[in-house]
Amino acid sequence: QVQLVESGGGVVQPGRSLRLSCSASGFALDYYGIGWWRQAPGKEREAVACITHHNGVTYADSVKGRFTISRDNTKNTAYLQMDSLKPEDTNVYTCAAGGYSDFCSDPEFGYWGQGTQVTVSS
Repeated sequence: QVQLVESGGGVVQPGRSLRLSCSASGFALDYYGIGWWRQAPGKEREAVACITHHNGVTYADSVKGRFTISRDNTKNTAYLQMDSLKPEDTNVYTCAAGGYSDFCSDPEFGYWGQGTQVTVSS
């Protein structure tokens, strides 16, 4: 069964760090792009970070220099290292993966997880 499961979310103070994990099952992540999206209430969905199966990466301007996406194909898992967290980073972070070339810019037809909550507050 194809599945993506996120973990690592929680409540953290501004300036601290979290690392999110996205564990894939039912398919080989080696051949897929994978990334993280977030959507605040009343706002459009934002692509936070994405990495292709060739390890090309893209980031939202709002997180550049603070977040790092990576993958470990041997563990069938992707990660989002989030440093210098800000209150405006508070959101549900959802992982998605797709095996087509333009997945990172058009993730609609990929596989999606259920999300993990990140709350940044003092």
